[in-house]
Amino acid sequence: MTSSEIRQKFLEFFASRGHAIIPSASLIPENDPTTLFTGSGMQPMVPYLLGANHPEGVRIADSQKSFRTVDIDEVGDNRHTTFFEMLGNWSLGDYFKREQLPWVFEFLTSEIGLDPKRLYVTAFFGDEKNNLPRDTESAEIWKRLFEEKGIDAGVALIGSEDDGYMCGMKNGERIFFYNAEKNWWSRAGLPENMPAGEPGGPDSEIFYDFGLEHNPQFGEQCHPNCDCGRFLEIGNSVFMEYVKKSDGSFAPLPKKNVDFGGGLERIAMAAANIPDIIAICHRSILDALEAMSGKKYDAGSPNAAAFRIVADHVKATAFLIGDGVLPSNTERGYFVRRLLRRAIRHADTLGIKESGFATLVDAALLPYATAYPETYNAREAIKKEVTKEEEKFRKTLKEGLREFEKISKNGVVSGKDAFILFSTYGFPFEVTLELTKERKIAVKEDEFKVEMKKHQNLSRTSSAGTFKGGLADSSEKTIRLHTAHHLLLKALQIVLGDGVKQRGSNITQERLRMDFTYEGKMTDVQKKEVERIVNEKIAEDLPVIRSEMVLEDAEKLHAEHEFGAKYPSRVSVYSVGPKSATLENPQFDKAFSIEFCGGPHVMHTGEIGEFTIKKEEAVAAGIRRIRGVIE
Repeated sequence: MTSSEIRQKFLEFFASRGHAIIPSASLIPENDPTTLFTGSGMQPMVPYLLGANHPEGVRIADSQKSFRTVDIDEVGDNRHTTFFEMLGNWSLGDYFKREQLPWVFEFLTSEIGLDPKRLYVTAFFGDEKNNLPRDTESAEIWKRLFEEKGIDAGVALIGSEDDGYMCGMKNGERIFFYNAEKNWWSRAGLPENMPAGEPGGPDSEIFYDFGLEHNPQFGEQCHPNCDCGRFLEIGNSVFMEYVKKSDGSFAPLPKKNVDFGGGLERIAMAAANIPDIIAICHRSILDALEAMSGKKYDAGSPNAAAFRIVADHVKATAFLIGDGVLPSNTERGYFVRRLLRRAIRHADTLGIKESGFATLVDAALLPYATAYPETYNAREAIKKEVTKEEEKFRKTLKEGLREFEKISKNGVVSGKDAFILFSTYGFPFEVTLELTKERKIAVKEDEFKVEMKKHQNLSRTSSAGTFKGGLADSSEKTIRLHTAHHLLLKALQIVLGDGVKQRGSNITQERLRMDFTYEGKMTDVQKKEVERIVNEKIAEDLPVIRSEMVLEDAEKLHAEHEFGAKYPSRVSVYSVGPKSATLENPQFDKAFSIEFCGGPHVMHTGEIGEFTIKKEEAVAAGIRRIRGVIE
């Protein structure tokens, strides 16, 4: 069963149970300055899990594109990828455990055809110090579900992951209780770390057993959370049912939510009973790589890691560029550049030394032509960016090799020199390691790690400064800047032309920042005119109106919307002006600006204050960045 078939079956299964099917959000989080990328299916749903009303109702399902930077260095094994999809279904104050767990079990066993004898589950052990009870209800439901399949489901009280490695699994155990580090969810992590007013709750994970022999290097005994490769987590139901009180205790939430996340690619691995995520979910790219390299992919061969790295990184790159992230040395663009450069180096080890990554982009996107047509249809633009970056890096490799020859003449490469190769010449450290190994010369790896740690600490400090506060805090000044952001986009279009489109934004309490399409540098006259228009609309004290409507109607209004995004059947639209506009009569035909947006905004533009442009600069070819403040 292909990933596409599994995705379709999941959406149809939950649609038949009253769920509205919504499209995937962008890999660039909307109005969330706390993270660079959408890294889970839950992330775009957090406002609704915290109490906001979803325009599609209380039962929602989707397949969400996701990208995780923390897994880049793990790619190359049989289960890690950077880009993946999360199948998700949510109950927003509607059904709970007694509906959720049987539905997920039915989907996996009846729809996908997984052997229930290969499924193992976990539940929350309880937390005595926080007076949080053991989730016996979930365990009882699971026990009944297994018994209905003729499977005796024993229960094991594990506790911590380390405890699991000590006690292992006994015969007949299928339901395992783990502590809060494994089976509790909140945005703050463990219960004791949660602030007052924060919701959280236990979760119940599902694992598939590949039946592989346990590798004792991971621990003395095997258990579902073991990393030896025998078990693979394929789904997790979070039951948000508690809220932390000001005295540190927990109380039941009046409206309980369900959040299920299932790894699409991992379920595909289980459906095929093959523990190799690249072989199952990246076959089209592997085929192209085999044709280009003249080599065959074999999971047990020395070049398997190179095949896997190239396949994963090309797919992730294609989707990131498709959502508007271009290669660069800063923020999101840095990760696109890092992925591509790592992929190119490993393609070299497969004998692919000429430009050819555009072919791999076609192979990566073809299986997604139906599910993500907006990305597939943008493949020519994506290939153009990939080709430019590939040509640039192949030149970098040559320059880096020349520098390497100079610094390695004395038979050793210092950590500082290795870091200069990395930071100045874009020369991956793994390439330095390979070259020193080939020439049988030493490299001060520990010194390099020290230099890299310094660099990462500086980067994190910079990132925290860049993204502190932000729209997520809904402070008054942030909201005022958010509305100024809408005015700014329209003013840029008036001054620079209708071709100006937003390509990213970040709004904190201190300033707004917008990336937009434009080929040339703005003149001082143009910047002053943009400022004048924005402040003119602020002075007019125009009403800001939120309207909810079907997607087709919003599109007919030519409302501005996110590049490359798919939207649900009903959307939220904010319009600014005219002066006589009301909630009942928005007068869209006379509005100054109209945008798809989830808010929040000021009620009238007069609340914003005086707007000033502080900086305008280039961030990539054809992309400019503007920063503005209000007084």
